[in-house]
Amino acid sequence: MLDQPLIDTFLDAHPWPLLFVTVSGAHLYGFESADSDIDLRGAHVMPVREVVRLSPPSETYEVMDKNARVEMDVVTHDVKKFFTLLLKNNGYVLEQVCSPLVVCSTPEFDELRALAPRTVTRHLRHHFMGFGQNQWAAVLKNGKPTVKGLLYTYRVLLAGIHLMQTHQIESNLRKLNETFKLSHIDDLIAQKVAGKEYDLFENADLGWHEKEFNRLVAQLDDARDRSSLPDDVSCRDEVDELLVRTRMKFLD
Repeated sequence: MLDQPLIDTFLDAHPWPLLFVTVSGAHLYGFESADSDIDLRGAHVMPVREVVRLSPPSETYEVMDKNARVEMDVVTHDVKKFFTLLLKNNGYVLEQVCSPLVVCSTPEFDELRALAPRTVTRHLRHHFMGFGQNQWAAVLKNGKPTVKGLLYTYRVLLAGIHLMQTHQIESNLRKLNETFKLSHIDDLIAQKVAGKEYDLFENADLGWHEKEFNRLVAQLDDARDRSSLPDDVSCRDEVDELLVRTRMKFLD
């Protein structure tokens, strides 16, 4: 269960009006444990008078609080930066827009969410592949994979394959595995939820997971090659107009 009063405390402390905030991380991915931190992601709206300054404030607002009763990790981008990332095949922000765990919303966010499917292209394969390769490199770094490292690797590859095949964003690994039916995924999730995310596997298992990683990488490439997704977004003008209207609401 999410600690909504604690979340509201961090939302209330935000210096800028919020377009939306959703929950990411382990809660979104379907393998949160009792001590999982809460990852809040979203977009804010800097007023026009701040945006036009010679030295405008940072476009990104970040807070990490390890001393709260639940560790909190908050990252939001100004709407222009967020919309730009969304139009550039950034899977991070796409998953944030599509997260079912919404803790702050506006009518403009509802519009953005409706446009999100039209930002999905074949080139999102690069995001999911790159993220998966980075996670796997971290697994290999110590020579022994952790439960958490493997889950993050498998999660992003399966999400990418699913997107290429179905054109639908699904971030929850439990739901993804209803389709892929990989028994080792359920075992990993069970260990993660039990609080064993940093437990190590024996070296003998690393070779097996490497073969599985390579198989899924190949499957992601094949899914992209077979996909009927477009090469470019189809809602650039609508997103641009939404940005203007959203910014103009906050002139001061």
